[in-house]
Amino acid sequence: MAANYQVHDLIGVGFGPSNLALAIALGEIAPADSAIDACFIEQKPDFVWHGDMLLPDTRMQISFLKDLVTLRNPASPYTFINYLQQHGRLQDFINLKTFYPSRHEFNDYLRWAADRCAADCHYGEEVVAVEPVVTNGALDHLRVRSRLTGGAERTRHARNVVLSVGGAPHIPPTFASWRGDARVFHSSTYLAGMAGLPAARRVAVIGAGQSAAEIFLDLQARQADMRVDMVVRNSVLRPADDSAFVNQIFNPEFTDYVYQRDAQARRCLLEELSNTNYAVIDADLIQRIYDVLYQQKVHGDARHRVLFEHEVAGLRVDDGGTLAVDLRHCEGGAAITRSYDAVVLATGYRRQTHRRLLAPLAPWFDLADVGRDYRLRGPQDCAAGVFLQGCCEDTHGLSDTLLSVLAIRSQEIAGAMLARRRQVAAAF
Repeated sequence: MAANYQVHDLIGVGFGPSNLALAIALGEIAPADSAIDACFIEQKPDFVWHGDMLLPDTRMQISFLKDLVTLRNPASPYTFINYLQQHGRLQDFINLKTFYPSRHEFNDYLRWAADRCAADCHYGEEVVAVEPVVTNGALDHLRVRSRLTGGAERTRHARNVVLSVGGAPHIPPTFASWRGDARVFHSSTYLAGMAGLPAARRVAVIGAGQSAAEIFLDLQARQADMRVDMVVRNSVLRPADDSAFVNQIFNPEFTDYVYQRDAQARRCLLEELSNTNYAVIDADLIQRIYDVLYQQKVHGDARHRVLFEHEVAGLRVDDGGTLAVDLRHCEGGAAITRSYDAVVLATGYRRQTHRRLLAPLAPWFDLADVGRDYRLRGPQDCAAGVFLQGCCEDTHGLSDTLLSVLAIRSQEIAGAMLARRRQVAAAF
């Protein structure tokens, strides 16, 4: 029996770069007489890409050619180059002689593209569950429940759902009880966090990756009386390997290579190549940090430090009302206690939100069983499709959480949906 409500071809959960690329691909790939009815639901009130990490002088780590569309369709009007042309900056950008625009500019490019797709996106709604709709014992389509800013709920239905919810901030156990304290916050809310603490002059940055390095450099440049400690477990700051041959692991065809290997081989490969993405820093940023520390020696003013081989053992409020952080030496050296006005956790992300949202579908889908086309495998009589973006690193490789594969992945998912629709149409 036909449903007495609208059933979309697709509902996208989240409207960051991944689902934005998919929205564009659907419009460019689907035949004119067979357009896909799609809508997207985004928790944020409008489009922004890592807004609280849009720091001065930060640049992209991948080429602008790995934008939303170019690797799929260089003639698309959604290319970064066309964005520059539309804004009268193409010649000026060429004169920069770089492949790496500022993060501010790339965010503006993404917003420009999102604005052109705004009719298909519902902002200010948080998806709370994806549920089954069963007909004659088979999973026919999906119910998507979302919560609006005021608390009211809305229900939509779709034949396919694509989850692209990004990562949730990873808060180490030592800091778990400090959630909600304005003085302890994750790097994902860095700018807002610092704006809420205008008198903060002593700051600890916990972490050894790109975000930690960018925050350290931003803080030390803020004002003359700022004091910043970067707390890292490693004995050195490790550079990201972005050499030409290593960068080939982010090529779309490398996804095939990873996916075709068995689980153990994939785990070994991911570990071997982790120095391209995890707990590593661009070499030029390492040089800038080193220069900051060296110039301090020249001037005899050691206000900023990188505390190597240290980890946080505890955190409390001291008698003066500031944060007392107990630091333990990882190699058995003396423990120390430092006082700070704020602690920034540049401790990465966990990508598990999709598991909570898809929990009602457990009888039909194993979340670890993902096809090459990013679709969860289900029973043969299952008409509904569930696709994952940005949470398939274990099966599809390190590029899955990055921008590098946006264009090609969106093409693969759009193609899989169109092929499935043709199969269903042929069956009837």
